[in-house]
Amino acid sequence: MKLIAYLALFFGVILNAQAESKQAILKQLHLPPGFSISLFADQLPNARSMAIAENGVVFVGTGQKGDVYAVQDTNGDGVADKTFLIARQLYMPNGVAYKSGELYVAEVNRIIKFENILEHLDSPPKPRVVYDTFPSDQHHGWKYLRFGPDDKLYTAVGAPCNICEPDKDIYTSLVRLNSDGSDFEIIARGIRNSVGMAWEPETKALFFTDNGRDLLGDDVPPEEINQWSVKGQHFGYPYCHGGIIADPEFGKNKSCKDFVAPAWTFKAHMAPLGLHFYRGKQFPASFKNQLFVAQHGSWNRTEPHGYRVVLVKFDQGKPVSDDAFISGWLTGTGKVLGRPVDVLETQDGSLLISDDHLGVIYKVTYTP
Repeated sequence: MKLIAYLALFFGVILNAQAESKQAILKQLHLPPGFSISLFADQLPNARSMAIAENGVVFVGTGQKGDVYAVQDTNGDGVADKTFLIARQLYMPNGVAYKSGELYVAEVNRIIKFENILEHLDSPPKPRVVYDTFPSDQHHGWKYLRFGPDDKLYTAVGAPCNICEPDKDIYTSLVRLNSDGSDFEIIARGIRNSVGMAWEPETKALFFTDNGRDLLGDDVPPEEINQWSVKGQHFGYPYCHGGIIADPEFGKNKSCKDFVAPAWTFKAHMAPLGLHFYRGKQFPASFKNQLFVAQHGSWNRTEPHGYRVVLVKFDQGKPVSDDAFISGWLTGTGKVLGRPVDVLETQDGSLLISDDHLGVIYKVTYTP
């Protein structure tokens, strides 16, 4: 009994220290006046993409961890007080999407779904396979997953390399399919690694992030936000990067004019991932229909940058500028305090932001 009491005290001290450390990190973050940030959920190792149900339950996918979680704020105090383990030991279940009581999870090689999930958070049912013929390559194999305005599931299949010319059409593609797995189709090509997509509320146009190739230097090529319009578009990879840079190996005898140019670009290696168009009423009116983008941060740049959430301003359905909305996860000495991954909006107009470095979800609110 003494040993049990000692271990309980020991781990309690560790958890308290970790909680205090994360609260200290919050104080390092910078937001515009009137905005505040807090911890919505903790102890979610490798928390990545998120989806939300109509009752406020938030589902969270992970990468290498292989787990899928659900968190819930049952008393309305702005902090999740219940955590459920929906699945474990899956193959990098990054993408999650929710619709009509069913949770869809994108692994590297397949999409599965958990039926009537809200009624079985404590004892999730065995998942059903929706689609299982994606490639199994781990390199850029993790997937984002969203329902489009047409009620179809959308995801992307990345390149199985840093830079190469894949020999199968399925690679570097944007795809969609019905929620039962039928009517699978490739709708675009030339996409290296997309881990975020969102539809502009007024035009219903699809915008998605794309992470550029490595090993061309610290400052090239630019990272991309692309706009998909019609089936059959090609966005350049591996021949052209950022709409302007021909690849030194695969871009010979190719013209960047032959491919769809990015709708917006960021500096190289920022690693833009999840993105979300704000629809709520809590934030000032100037934020309506504007795009939040999580920049995960560089991993191979001499001087790191990124590690922030930016706001991309739109005018008449087109991006026109961007500026930092949350910064401070990268200190002046180059120390990384956190890495934002995905952005989600709650029913009351707050923002949730996942962080796979700390294993948390932040909540951003606004008070005039």
